[in-house]
Amino acid sequence: MELTTLPGILMAILAVVCIIIALVGLNNSLKRVDWTEKSKKRIFHVTILFVVLWMVLLGILSVAGFFAYFDTIPPRPLFAVLPPIILLTILAFTEAFSIILSVTPAHWLVFFQSFRIAVELLLWQAYERGLIPVQMTFEGRNFDILAGILALFAGYIMWKRPKAARPVGIIYNLIGLALLLNIIIIAILSMPTAFRYFMNEPANTIVAHFPFIYLPGVLVVLAFTFHIFSLRQLLLKAVPTKGDHSTTDAVNYKRRLRPLK
Repeated sequence: MELTTLPGILMAILAVVCIIIALVGLNNSLKRVDWTEKSKKRIFHVTILFVVLWMVLLGILSVAGFFAYFDTIPPRPLFAVLPPIILLTILAFTEAFSIILSVTPAHWLVFFQSFRIAVELLLWQAYERGLIPVQMTFEGRNFDILAGILALFAGYIMWKRPKAARPVGIIYNLIGLALLLNIIIIAILSMPTAFRYFMNEPANTIVAHFPFIYLPGVLVVLAFTFHIFSLRQLLLKAVPTKGDHSTTDAVNYKRRLRPLK
């Protein structure tokens, strides 16, 4: 089975594009916080370093075959997902990151999830080429493309109607998490493991190989953590919307936290 086909190459490119967009968003938010320029640059550069190292590590391990073991518990491809999700979820609840979220436009975190439309189209192309089973596409049991489509509508409402941002955002994120969990479970149950449920071929093995490793290792991680980031922000008192990054709530929230030196 040829893994370095167009869907796989485009999946890797999409992962890089999404990371760049996320980094641009982080940089824009850092510009709005009341920290020293040295602190802002340090955070941004350290983030880039960790991202690059993670991308390189995923590539090396996948080429070496590290993730291509499905008889372990948990299956090794999950090691491309769980560590960054745990780390970024913890990060979302830190004091410094809460300040960054307080000046990040709420609709932007939701709009970002629209990248999942492209993911699903690429998965469908992978199915058409015989690389993945049908249940991992929108022709089967994967409805995650709805999360990408709904992100456009929910993000627009949150942008244009700030008073509706919190309820719309919370509802969207809960739906998006449910859709994401659905495909993650399907993907796991389609792997050639002892607890495999979907027995149709091909089994889900491409996620363990380069360049498809960037689907679980980057794109799934981004989808999950941006839901967490958005929910964390919406549950804070400050919810900046419609380009307003200095609302009274946001300012008050930042003042309640210790500034980064």
